[in-house]
Amino acid sequence: MFILRFLGLIILIILTLIGFLWGGFALWYQLPFGIAGNIGCLLLWAAIAFSVLWLEFKGRAWRALIVLVPVMIGLGYWWSTITPSLNRIWADDVAQTVTGSLNGNYVTLSNIRNFEWRTQADYTPRWEVRTYDLQDLESVDLFLSYWSNPAIAHTLVSFGFKNGDHVVFSAEIRKERHETFSEIGGFFKEFELAMIAADERDIIRLRTNIRKEDVYRYRINLKPEMRQALFLSYIDNANHLASTAKFYNTITANCTTVIFDMVRAITPELPLDYRVILSGYLPGYLYDIGAIDHQGSLDATIKSASINQRAQDAGSDTDFSAKIRAEN
Repeated sequence: MFILRFLGLIILIILTLIGFLWGGFALWYQLPFGIAGNIGCLLLWAAIAFSVLWLEFKGRAWRALIVLVPVMIGLGYWWSTITPSLNRIWADDVAQTVTGSLNGNYVTLSNIRNFEWRTQADYTPRWEVRTYDLQDLESVDLFLSYWSNPAIAHTLVSFGFKNGDHVVFSAEIRKERHETFSEIGGFFKEFELAMIAADERDIIRLRTNIRKEDVYRYRINLKPEMRQALFLSYIDNANHLASTAKFYNTITANCTTVIFDMVRAITPELPLDYRVILSGYLPGYLYDIGAIDHQGSLDATIKSASINQRAQDAGSDTDFSAKIRAEN
């Protein structure tokens, strides 16, 4: 009996630590009181946590629960009231989100981003309407953009057409003007999720030439009907996000999992893999399932996929898409 009580107390202490730690992050990222006000609230939160843990360490579990249970119920209720929105003062690059309509074989996309980037802070905004013939859709490329951690990359999908046009879809955080990306904040409802469609000379060049990220391009092996199905899936997803706000989540609703969910809806047998979450390792997963070139080793495939030098050489050339695909 003593052992069971002791184990129960240990479990209670662990759950208490997890609950208060999670709650501390939630309060920090969601309270609207500014840095000073948020710090004050966190100090109060820490005092409550210390009091509960002190009671637990003293073996007074029931007294601890009298404080812990209502506090956690209150935290959960407050958390449930935080809902995503479509109406905020958005950063310029996510001020619009793409929508699409289908008329026969023709898809018309509204709010395609085609910014002219000179620096990250100096740019000319442009949002365009373009129409594509699904019968002319002939390629799908996956771009991976790395900025720091080799395990994490931003995933973009580009659809290519017979006339040389390319349109890139990217599931992104929808930042407000004062916000910057935070991987931890992505767990705590800090950002909404947005679907952006853009010209490659905008969204790829921004990463290779302006932000100086390491970008790789992989041609995805898909049958024509699957290319079209994936394209239309993007349209459905974009239209839904444009009308129904949804939070970004670093693990469950990010740039890679959104793609995986769409592809798996088309091919349910697609296996789940940790590399879908750790998107920096996605090339290995794609190589293993035969979705990208198998003519060489994985290392050789990754090396040949790098486009940074070609992007730098292309600069702001209107033929940017063709030049980043040129053979070495």
